[in-house]
Amino acid sequence: MTSLIGGLVCCISFLALEVQATYRLHGGYHPRQHQADSPIVPRQTFQQGFQQQQPFQSVQQGQQQPFQSVQQPAQLSQNQRTIDLGETHCKSRPLDLVFIIDSSRSVRPQEFEKVKIFLADMVDTLEIGADATRVAVVNYASTVKIEFLLKTHFDKPGLKAALARIESLAAGTMTGLAIKTAMEETFTEGSGARLTNKNIAKVAIIVTDGRPQDTVEEVAAAARAAGIEIYAVGVDRADMKSLRLMASLPLDEHVFYVETYGVIEKLTSKFRETLCGVDACALGHDCDHICVNNNNNNSYACKCREGYTLNADKKTCSRSLQNQNQNQNQNQNQNQNQNQNQNGSGSNEDANEMSGNELSEDACMCEAQIAFQMKMQSTIKQLTNKLDDLSRKVTRFGGRR
Repeated sequence: MTSLIGGLVCCISFLALEVQATYRLHGGYHPRQHQADSPIVPRQTFQQGFQQQQPFQSVQQGQQQPFQSVQQPAQLSQNQRTIDLGETHCKSRPLDLVFIIDSSRSVRPQEFEKVKIFLADMVDTLEIGADATRVAVVNYASTVKIEFLLKTHFDKPGLKAALARIESLAAGTMTGLAIKTAMEETFTEGSGARLTNKNIAKVAIIVTDGRPQDTVEEVAAAARAAGIEIYAVGVDRADMKSLRLMASLPLDEHVFYVETYGVIEKLTSKFRETLCGVDACALGHDCDHICVNNNNNNSYACKCREGYTLNADKKTCSRSLQNQNQNQNQNQNQNQNQNQNQNGSGSNEDANEMSGNELSEDACMCEAQIAFQMKMQSTIKQLTNKLDDLSRKVTRFGGRR
């Protein structure tokens, strides 16, 4: 009998140790503390450790670099701005662009085809559209022919097809008359040019290989005074003096010369840089919220997000009165909801205390608490079975005596 009682005590002690391993006898059950005790490794730990073991090795000049490394720039503070002088912050600004092309007898048919290729390549570098760049072509020799107006083509395929259909006139070189015609008949609102208050740049590019047979100085000055920016491209035998008389200032940015039509295509990239609109916002700005580029004067303006108004300094933003009232109402509603939630949670706790030992999976019970209850039920069941078995053995032992 003594041995049976000793075995019962050992069994109860063993089960008690199992319960103690599952439940904290001195501190109770703390699901949040249990989670905190688990060594959860952050996602970045492995990556940081790998970087510490494998430090980045910069590629020295002259060594072969297998790929280009792109590093994510660090996040700048609100007022920090950087200007990368090594990059070209270029945007395709809208233009009213007119090509004035010389197709006199001195321009051979194959050379004239080179001119048309040059124009097509120029179109490829521009954003064409009714709200973007509009293009017209004035073809001249001893007479002047307007091939198409600024309002004719608003898409690249149609525009390039029209360029391909242009034919040379094969006569004299009336450059002054061509400039006058462009100014009076293409750079007009009726022909598709946009109003002055739209701040759309008006640009004329003249391509010629000879000496003008009429006066260009006065008509070119009148065109420049009307706000037309003139670029002069001379080829082969072009008269440099005439080019300078036609072009806008500064001359070193508006006068170009190539030896033959065979290399005129190389001017495409040069004009792309020249006609490029600088992305002033990308170069750096002091706007509090949003920076908006002014395409025509390479400047920017500041704009505020919805619910804010631009201050007198035209840079910083302040909450509008309506937005402040909405925020106050939202805060009041949030406080009321929090009070209701706190009252409701107190009632739920009272109801849970009256629910007994039943296992329930409500919204407030985490997985660790459910696992603990299941473990406790299993342990109690095992203890009950062993006690029943031990009682039966004691009863049989007493019957034998």
